[in-house]
Amino acid sequence: MKNNFRSLRNYNYRLWAIGSLLSYIGTWMQRVAQTWLVLTELTHNDATAVGIVTGLQFAPLLLLLPWTGLAADRFDRRKLLMSTQCLEGLLSAGLGILTIAGFVQLWHVYVFAFVFGCVNAFDTPASQSFASDLVGEDELSNAVALNATAFNTARLVGPGIAGVLIGLIGTGAMFLLNACSFAAVIGALAMLRVGELHHAHEPSSSGMLEGFRYVWKHSALRTALVVLFLVGTFALNFPLFISAMAVKVFGVDSGRYGLLMSIMAVGSIGGALIAAGARRTSMGHLVVGSLLLTVGFLCAAVAPSYWLFGAALVLIGAAAVTFTTSTSSFMQLESEPSMRGRVMALRVAVAVGATPIGAPFLGWIAQAWGPRYMLALAAMACGAATLAAFRSYSTAEAQGGG
Repeated sequence: MKNNFRSLRNYNYRLWAIGSLLSYIGTWMQRVAQTWLVLTELTHNDATAVGIVTGLQFAPLLLLLPWTGLAADRFDRRKLLMSTQCLEGLLSAGLGILTIAGFVQLWHVYVFAFVFGCVNAFDTPASQSFASDLVGEDELSNAVALNATAFNTARLVGPGIAGVLIGLIGTGAMFLLNACSFAAVIGALAMLRVGELHHAHEPSSSGMLEGFRYVWKHSALRTALVVLFLVGTFALNFPLFISAMAVKVFGVDSGRYGLLMSIMAVGSIGGALIAAGARRTSMGHLVVGSLLLTVGFLCAAVAPSYWLFGAALVLIGAAAVTFTTSTSSFMQLESEPSMRGRVMALRVAVAVGATPIGAPFLGWIAQAWGPRYMLALAAMACGAATLAAFRSYSTAEAQGGG
């Protein structure tokens, strides 16, 4: 188990991990508060509105794809991340002030979600590819998995804190607390030992179109993106799934809603720690992750009680982080350093940016037929992803490249 944390021996990565953990906690607090604001304060339990907010927040990952990955390959990633983190902090503060002042309306949340998504579209591929700058190629898989551990630890802590604080000081305060949390990452980036960063390539001069061509020529990368599209479109809308089940099926308050998010994070942390022990990932990890997601969503769809639904979320959390962490490290290691930013931009666009395609549709299903049908559809999509990944894995094994 000690070897699972080997990247933390690196000063730069250790500093980045601490700052990221604090920022992730603030981000999860804001996500819970934003969903709760829309669902219970600005609408009457309208799951469709939550789906629209989710779609607006992640749509820029697709709309800005021609530029985001290129920026991560062409510019200094550390300086780019400092800029995006500053902007995200200012946006969180702005939404918090509007909410506390009592002026916030649903269209304000829509606008802030979209602008925040635009900034995050540049931040995410730079942040993910920055891991190789911090630790180099040999420890990349471990660094990616530990980052997922930090993210899911925040998912465990953040929603629980938000669930309690929303009732005490309101949703607006959550946005302001998140704005403050960005200072942790900005401070970490400022304190890095720049001379110890691993710059494995010269800044790219080719465009994003070359990134599309590069991925299309590599069958393993191409298959990974197809599998990610299926899972990302229908199965990674966790705030929508959990909020709809919590409010419309089980009728719980903000505290027990936040608890469900934290329960899911317990499984996520376990999955991330297991992934951290792997030296190198393969398509087989995608097969296992998508298969477990299928089982988890089927269990969640038929769960008769709040606590059994929570138990299904533990499995879903472990499977989701195994799946997403494996795709991240797999695609980075399969790509050349000079193309990594664009490859990761494509990965993020498919894994996260695909949610605008599925979120409004899933929200409509939850509103018209009920949340359980939404979960059943997610299980079907994950089953299709399992078959696609298994076919690719079997072909690679038959060719001796598994």
